[in-house]
Amino acid sequence: MWRQGPCDPSGTRVLDSGGPAPYTGRVAGKCAATLAFLLVLLTVGTSSAEHEVYYRYTVLGYVKDAGGKLRPGVEIELVREKTGFSYLGETDATGFYVIVARLGDESTGERLRLRAVDKSVTIVARFDPADHRRERGTRVDFLAGKPVETPRAFAATLKRFLAE
Repeated sequence: MWRQGPCDPSGTRVLDSGGPAPYTGRVAGKCAATLAFLLVLLTVGTSSAEHEVYYRYTVLGYVKDAGGKLRPGVEIELVREKTGFSYLGETDATGFYVIVARLGDESTGERLRLRAVDKSVTIVARFDPADHRRERGTRVDFLAGKPVETPRAFAATLKRFLAE
């Protein structure tokens, strides 16, 4: 930065480039740090959108054997037929599983293949794409190896699971 300097011995004014004043470096550093912090906040804000209800479809249920006994440790797989992307889960000690798939508003009607033990079923992602308040999903139980979908039981089952 150029500024008018003191007079030289002949009385003529000269320009002095003396560099930035000491406080200018500190102010510039604080501005850069603030800008970096704001960029981090913006990045976090956009990535958190993926955790919103309109990017989530949950499939949950129980796995029971032929005698009605709950089956812990059973591997569950949910595959998006459109993309082939697979989501894996496992039943807990009570035979309960939860798989959360990333499905956006545009995915309503998409076919999903759910597999447990040696049985599988194709389910259709049904939800209102305009509803961004209610959780989206379905309940599928495997009873003696037979898949049984009960979408009406989804909300109550999810509520109990989240309350635990």
